[in-house]
Amino acid sequence: MQKILKILGKRGRITIPWEIRGELGFAHNDVISFEQSGDAVLIRREKLCDGCITVSKPKDNATALTELLEDATPEEIRTALIQLSVRWAELQARGDKNA
Repeated sequence: MQKILKILGKRGRITIPWEIRGELGFAHNDVISFEQSGDAVLIRREKLCDGCITVSKPKDNATALTELLEDATPEEIRTALIQLSVRWAELQARGDKNA
């Protein structure tokens, strides 16, 4: 996987990139642990009980997009809106009936 860079926010918050969350199956309300190892941080999804049954359902694109934007900063949301608006306008100009 390609290295992904993120900027730590003013309040010390960071979002785990969507690509990584999707690959590892991280979901809303998962319990995540952080462990320091030298100058790196190991992030794990934790299981709070033995014998738990985990049922995961596939996410549709709208759910994935909502989760992605959930922790985004206002500037990131603004940038996403601009990009989506440009994409939608391009589809409209091509006469895409689904746009």
